[in-house]
Amino acid sequence: MPAISPQRMRDRYDGILNAATRVFSSKGYVTASITEIAQAADVSDGLIYKYFENKRDLLEQVLTRFYERSIAGIEAKVAKGKNFEERLYALVSEHLHVFIEDIDLCRLFISEVRTASDYRGSAIQLLNRRYTQILIKIVDAGIAEGEILPDVDPRLVRDMLFGAIEHSSWRHVNGSKPLDVERMARGMTDVLVNGLAVRRRRARA
Repeated sequence: MPAISPQRMRDRYDGILNAATRVFSSKGYVTASITEIAQAADVSDGLIYKYFENKRDLLEQVLTRFYERSIAGIEAKVAKGKNFEERLYALVSEHLHVFIEDIDLCRLFISEVRTASDYRGSAIQLLNRRYTQILIKIVDAGIAEGEILPDVDPRLVRDMLFGAIEHSSWRHVNGSKPLDVERMARGMTDVLVNGLAVRRRRARA
């Protein structure tokens, strides 16, 4: 039997991964089966195990590809920002676009993957930390450049911002309300940059 070329192996790997993405997105991780993924990829069950250890390995590879694509896109946009506000807006805007472009994977992650008992300490959690670390770096740079108060906790900003985005995007993810990226990104950026309280002028002596 002739040896399979590296390109053919890569094509098979990508084909299985694409099929797994579709099946996980439509059926969820728990109810999806290797047989369904094999059928979607037009390969045998056994061939999948030549490329992936099990269904969990498939899920991790699907999300790794998703995260790496998302991280690269956001980092490229953030790098163009000239100051803290521009970098923050770029991150918020691109993160919201992820909810639109990869709505099924976002739904899968929020409703099923992140709530699983084996999420903490997993490779998937580490990927999510890499993603949110982009904001940590933006805040750290803002502090170093004197644009943000030095006692601001970057981790608190991270939790507030990503929590707000997820909460505001959930109705879109569930298909009940479209996402207005520009309005939401601008609003969240303004709140974080300018705060909520009215700035009162001090009376002249």
